Amino acid sequence: MSTLRFTNEQDLLGRAKRGDESAYRSLIEPHRSELHAHCYRMLGSVHDAEDALQDALLRVWRFLPRFEGRSSLRSWLYKIATNACLDAIQKRPKRVLPVDYASASDGSTPPGEPVVESVWIEPYPDEQLGLADGYASPDARYERREGVELAFIAALQHLPATQRAVLILREVLGFSAAEVSESLDTTVASVNSALQRARKAVDERLPEQSQQQTLRSLGDEKLRELVTRYVDAWERNDVEAVVSMLAEDAAITMPPLATWYAGHDGIGTWLRLSPLSGEFRWKHLITHANGQPALAAYHWDEDEQAYLPFSLGVMSLRGEEVLEVDYFIVRTMDLDPKDFEHWPEHAADAARLKAFFGRFRLPDRITE
Repeated sequence: MSTLRFTNEQDLLGRAKRGDESAYRSLIEPHRSELHAHCYRMLGSVHDAEDALQDALLRVWRFLPRFEGRSSLRSWLYKIATNACLDAIQKRPKRVLPVDYASASDGSTPPGEPVVESVWIEPYPDEQLGLADGYASPDARYERREGVELAFIAALQHLPATQRAVLILREVLGFSAAEVSESLDTTVASVNSALQRARKAVDERLPEQSQQQTLRSLGDEKLRELVTRYVDAWERNDVEAVVSMLAEDAAITMPPLATWYAGHDGIGTWLRLSPLSGEFRWKHLITHANGQPALAAYHWDEDEQAYLPFSLGVMSLRGEEVLEVDYFIVRTMDLDPKDFEHWPEHAADAARLKAFFGRFRLPDRITE
């Protein structure tokens, strides 16, 4: 089977080098999803990943006639995609989550104005984009889905660009030090040194257990029960029930707002004053993002007589406790500062809605 696949790849490669666009597409398509995930790890943004991948594939088409096969096609594709991402990183600031951007707000402090979109990490539709389970290579340290977890992506964004590339190529994708040195036009010694520094920095920021390990320890039935219970508490505006499920050091964030809340007291006070005050009606769909459970939150719109999209919350767990929920909000941002206290009452941002909920194949409304 592997010989047949190699022969087919060689045939497609030869035809693509001669300008056959159909052969080029057939050659690249098996690698597209993993290259997209790689660009996301590098950049922390689905939008930026799509731009970088498009740039990389144009470079592949342009340079394909020069590909001599000294490395595998996959390794060569990753070299081009990595360098496209490194070029993109030079042009924009790093992306973060609110917990790395500002201090937690007091629960009685209402949300402030949004911060520009380019500041924030974006959630990743790993299931829709076909990200595989397991390890990319026997030499990889992280599973593929561990490599798109929000905590891991956030930790990566704090690394210098080259260290970020080295860690991903070596520890997530399992390329050898020699392959990485060739991709980055550096030495094996430099790769090993960068990996050591990157590993230390990332380990300091990551929790003891990955979300994949946590989800496996819970099992599907327990996870379903936990997430359903959390959703039910929200939909009943039951602040005490929500807080009882939180870890003592839990956090709730709401990009594009820099405002976030921490701990039982802070989160509980905010819930009582704002989303679970009884002024708003919520409906949720349980979905998946970044290899983690996610909650698509819909808010009742009286004029539309339907629940309309408000946010996508990516849930991080510690054992059976909710450690963090990052609610990525899709409502309009063209408001006065005081209006963010009643954000659900304002219209959805059509462009954000299409880009955001559409990526996760979520409906644009729920009717009763």
